[in-house]
Amino acid sequence: MKRVAYLRISTAEQKPDRQIDGLRELADELHIETLSAVARKRPVYERAVRRLEPGDVLVVWALDRAYRSAKDALTELDKLRDRGVHFRIASLDLDTSTATGIFVYTIMSALAEFERRTLSQRTREGMAAARARGKRIGRPPKLSAEQLREVRTRLRMESQSITAIAAELHVSPWTLSRHLRQIGAASGES
Repeated sequence: MKRVAYLRISTAEQKPDRQIDGLRELADELHIETLSAVARKRPVYERAVRRLEPGDVLVVWALDRAYRSAKDALTELDKLRDRGVHFRIASLDLDTSTATGIFVYTIMSALAEFERRTLSQRTREGMAAARARGKRIGRPPKLSAEQLREVRTRLRMESQSITAIAAELHVSPWTLSRHLRQIGAASGES
């Protein structure tokens, strides 16, 4: 019987340390995947699950680290059980080989989906509120307003091309043109 742990983080900036520490002593192998919870394909998960044989145990730290919805969690549990593979949630010390374990697993999968959906909703609401207050959402602009004013002056006065100026500023010509169009539109120019 082998115990295989699957853990997932959403971005490279996140650290899997908490999951690794929690799973290291419970599993013979650790399989780490970096991708969003809503990704359709999970190659590391799929490879790890394919290797499992009857009697083996798939271990995850928390349900939301493995599945994106209650339906996915229940479907995957059925597939694993049909193959004779056991499933364990380490943070809950939950074993799905019992009726009570399956009941708690079903409830936890619904709660995990609810949590993910409400987090997503709160994030959208927070971004909308910030935009309504004039806050900029997203990546900061590559060029400052001062740089753009200077570029506009240079384009009017000199014979330099957008490509040459963009190279000096370490941005692509497309980025520079887009910024110039945006400030032109904001100031009512064509």
